[in-house]
Amino acid sequence: QVQLVESGGGLVQAGGSLRLSCVASGGTFTDYSLGWFRRAPGKEREFVAAVNWYGTKQQYADSVNGRFTISRHDAENTVYLHMNSLKPEDTALYVCTAGTRWEYPYGPNYWGEGTQVTVAS
Repeated sequence: QVQLVESGGGLVQAGGSLRLSCVASGGTFTDYSLGWFRRAPGKEREFVAAVNWYGTKQQYADSVNGRFTISRHDAENTVYLHMNSLKPEDTALYVCTAGTRWEYPYGPNYWGEGTQVTVAS
């Protein structure tokens, strides 16, 4: 069983940047693909980004492609989501995930509790 703990959320002005972090424990970190989803109030959960076991392949939602970057640091058991040029519509609870497969679309097995990102206009 993998436990995922997110941090780094907060309030930021439109156009600003944030970096989300997620630390994993309870499993072998390099056995998992990693990703981020988000859920905004009144909306369905949305895929954001994912990275494979080796950090060599990524997937991005069209809505964030070119603005967000996902990366993993295996020595730290950590996955990051670097978010630039933030927009008010990026406001959501961002949830870290881990999966045993690499597939399109990305489908994780484990979910964190999330960290809130609020973008002010």
